[in-house]
Amino acid sequence: MAAILIVPGLHDSGPDHWQTWFEHRLGDTRRVDQADWENPCLAGWAARVGEVIAAESEAVWIVAHSFGCLAAVRAGHLWPGRVRAALLVAPADPDRFGLAALLPQERLRFPSMIVASNDDPWLRAAVAQRWAGAWGSSYRNIGSAGHINVDSGHGPWPQGLAFFEELRRAALAPQL
Repeated sequence: MAAILIVPGLHDSGPDHWQTWFEHRLGDTRRVDQADWENPCLAGWAARVGEVIAAESEAVWIVAHSFGCLAAVRAGHLWPGRVRAALLVAPADPDRFGLAALLPQERLRFPSMIVASNDDPWLRAAVAQRWAGAWGSSYRNIGSAGHINVDSGHGPWPQGLAFFEELRRAALAPQL
């Protein structure tokens, strides 16, 4: 079975975060550790995601959150054919970090799903939907759910796991 890369955002995802819950629920996961969790750097973080992708013997699944979504998209763009699909939950706004020009502006070369909320302080829903359109990602807005992290009540998150399974089924379905 292909590895599932857990790609956290700023400050990592602690023991009560849904990404950690995913790690315990799903088999064959690898958390991508960054050198500095307090200072997001797209080039460095994407390079680290790329290193983990390259170390795997087959294409990987990605489950990313916040700034980790930006790093995962950048790495996936640089490693074509090595990402099966990516679940991108509550991405950070690339414009907030001055990084929009460094991200792909076209359809990603792997299936993806963006999960966003109406009241995320890090990314407005309309901006998330615009990036989903640019990247060819399916889009799920889960209402008023904040940044979809522990602070907004998302420790164990069965709905997120269902989104990941939906994405995996779609990615594995025969293409007509």
